[in-house]
Amino acid sequence: MRNLHLNFGGVNALFDVSLNIQEGEIYAIIGPNGAGKTSLLNSISGLYHPQKGEIYFNGKNISRLSSYKRAQLGIARTFQNIELFKGMTTLDNLMLGAHTHIRSGALLGGIYFGPAEKEEIRQRKFIEDIIDFLEIEPIRHEVVGTLSYGFQKRVEIGRALALRPKVILMDEPMAGMNIEEKEDIARFIIDINEEWGMTVVLIEHDMGVVMDISNAVCVLDFGKKIGEGSPEEIRDNPRVIQAYLGEEAVI
Repeated sequence: MRNLHLNFGGVNALFDVSLNIQEGEIYAIIGPNGAGKTSLLNSISGLYHPQKGEIYFNGKNISRLSSYKRAQLGIARTFQNIELFKGMTTLDNLMLGAHTHIRSGALLGGIYFGPAEKEEIRQRKFIEDIIDFLEIEPIRHEVVGTLSYGFQKRVEIGRALALRPKVILMDEPMAGMNIEEKEDIARFIIDINEEWGMTVVLIEHDMGVVMDISNAVCVLDFGKKIGEGSPEEIRDNPRVIQAYLGEEAVI
């Protein structure tokens, strides 16, 4: 990302933000509430289009691509406020995540014969791997609107994984969870990165988790980048301490 500027009327959500996220790392974005973190993820995924600046993915300028085109390139995401299809089952939500890999048209899909049937069976095999990985076998046929908050978060991660992305964007995946649930999600994130080979871009307020699992950290404050580096460098950065704790803490 190069020199991103995103404005909503007179409000600068992002001001001259530049980042370089390396393939294969867990990259955390932190900052106080209202710092522009979700706006940055929305800009990467294509939900927002910054007025200025450019976004590159694997050397390709994707700044003007629609969100579904970016998904086809391998950018998936989860949301701060869960965005599942609440009236559908866990399995159906996961299958919908694989939509970019379905090549059969509406006619063949409706008939469900021949190529369409084989294609769905092939996708189901990968979905089964996701169900086993996220340990959600008992809820595979449950309507997601009836599930606990923690399980809904897992299903949303699973739907993003079903896209088979190169990069997965996670907006506060541990928000509202207890310690045990956070430990489970942290383990899933590490395994997604190390075993599934996906780059993870993460927004998270739990600094203990961020410092433990991240390779690099970016800090935003009022739409501006005020720090970037390793967890150790960020922990000792005076501007970061000031943004979180105030001037007296730095003194």
